Amino acid sequence: MFEIKKFEKDDIEKVIAFERELRKLEPDTYFWEPDETYAKQLEHSFVDPRFNTALSFIALRENKVIGRIDASLISSRSDASCFSAYLDWICVLKSERHRQVAQALLNALRAECRAQGVGVLIALMANNEEAQSFYKNVEAASIHDTGIWIDIQ
Repeated sequence: MFEIKKFEKDDIEKVIAFERELRKLEPDTYFWEPDETYAKQLEHSFVDPRFNTALSFIALRENKVIGRIDASLISSRSDASCFSAYLDWICVLKSERHRQVAQALLNALRAECRAQGVGVLIALMANNEEAQSFYKNVEAASIHDTGIWIDIQ
């Protein structure tokens, strides 16, 4: 059995270990290393006010992170009610996929979004077969548009 909990500052070392394992298992998918700089940035995110709208959960089995989901409330004056959130990332170790871990993470995020008055969770879908299959089977979801990434230079 596994548990889902909010990602807290005390979990950083476990999350770094999870991300390192991801890179070993899928070296062609993740292109940067969770090094000491990243660890310091993660630690700082717990006091940086820019992260006040961040929603993050981890899945643990035997005190080891096996999955993670990260989102953020969308605060835009075009949606003055803060009715939307953006799902930034959901990832589960390959050995834990198809064991309902991603669904449990998504359910925890949905519950938190409901508690905060959010009615719509927006995500960009990864363009791989496994991710496409997952998102196509998410309950109460519909696929609308494709996304565009615009660099700020």
